[in-house]
Amino acid sequence: MLRTYPLREADLLVTLLTRLEGKVHGVARSAKKSKRRFGGALEPMTVVRAFYDVRERHELARLDACEVLESPLASEISYARAVALGHIAELLDELLPDHEANDAIFRLTVSVLHALEQAKTGADLWMPITYFDLWLTRLVGFLPNLTECIVCGRALNGSRAYFHALADGLMCTDDKRLASSEISSESRSLAAQMFRAPVENFAEASNRCPPGEGAGNSREARARAQASDLRKFLVQTLQRHIEKKLVTATMLEKITTV
Repeated sequence: MLRTYPLREADLLVTLLTRLEGKVHGVARSAKKSKRRFGGALEPMTVVRAFYDVRERHELARLDACEVLESPLASEISYARAVALGHIAELLDELLPDHEANDAIFRLTVSVLHALEQAKTGADLWMPITYFDLWLTRLVGFLPNLTECIVCGRALNGSRAYFHALADGLMCTDDKRLASSEISSESRSLAAQMFRAPVENFAEASNRCPPGEGAGNSREARARAQASDLRKFLVQTLQRHIEKKLVTATMLEKITTV
């Protein structure tokens, strides 16, 4: 379940990400009144078994009922976790076309939701978010080569690299644009690792954050600081392609103590 919107007095307009049919929009009739048919199934990022009917020449499916399989409401939700779940929902809704199945993205989403559910503190949220942003950017075809300069083609390897909101990739020191941001070799190395391992391997990576990063040197601040440049690069890349700002990306930036 990605999003719901009010529609008439008692109905809801629902957006689902399905494994077999991709993104589907539908109407849940009397959803605001019927707890028996829907209950908490319409909460964002709830994994459900949905029963719906797609009629010919109708853009919206008719959602009859939902069976909850996994719910984010099964455990206490902090503000930071709520924003993280909203971030995933917003990206999927903005980036994926309707009725185009993508099993890889579906499996990525479920695995990251599991990692977020297992997060014991707000500090444990940042690596799953980074993992999701990185893989989704790659799976939708927007991720550039992270190992060479887009201007001169020089291999970056362990050398300094930069990115710009209006550029399509990374640049070396000689070719960087004015007002570019630097992305560390550690973050680029982390991205390479994430392409070779499941999200579970990084879910508690914040425990290994180097000391001295972030305000107060707290575990939360250090976790947020780790790979923050990579997340900024990914968000800028996605926003450039969808040609709009991501609301939840701004909300994530404002979480200084999670």
